[in-house]
Amino acid sequence: MADDSTSRFEAGQTGLIVRIPDAEPAVRAWRERFDPSARAGVPAHVTVLFPFLDESRIDARVCSALSETLGSHRAFDVRFESCGRFPGVLYLTPDPDTPLRRLTEVIADRWPETPPYGGQFTEIVPHLTVADGQDDAVLDEIEADLLGRLPLTARVSSVDLMVHDGARWHERESFALLG
Repeated sequence: MADDSTSRFEAGQTGLIVRIPDAEPAVRAWRERFDPSARAGVPAHVTVLFPFLDESRIDARVCSALSETLGSHRAFDVRFESCGRFPGVLYLTPDPDTPLRRLTEVIADRWPETPPYGGQFTEIVPHLTVADGQDDAVLDEIEADLLGRLPLTARVSSVDLMVHDGARWHERESFALLG
């Protein structure tokens, strides 16, 4: 999910994420302090596609298409052993990132009106945001702590549809990957 500010989210916005519960012990305290999406109910995750369709457009046909599209992709393991940065943002870097990119691409291809991050960025960079909107000194402190907690490995076996209710994010559906 976009992590810069929960105030820009509106009721009915949706996103597709891959939960990374195995990262919670390493990142939870930092995310709760420095990632607004964590305070708004989003677990540790890698975004597959945000924003997705408005909730009013998500019906049984869309859920069936999501299930079919995502269910044709195999579950996979991902390893986090390093950090990366965007301006003001610290994140964990997934390896490999190709299966995550592919999930984003197939959803964006199926629903071309929903380009990743609203079309703001040309490159898909899978990542697990830990801190957003912070200066380099804070990011340096967090990174030093995280590097002592890595590596970690997680199994990616589903993609969750998250919906914003105007204040918080909630899971609406979960779509299983193969095997």
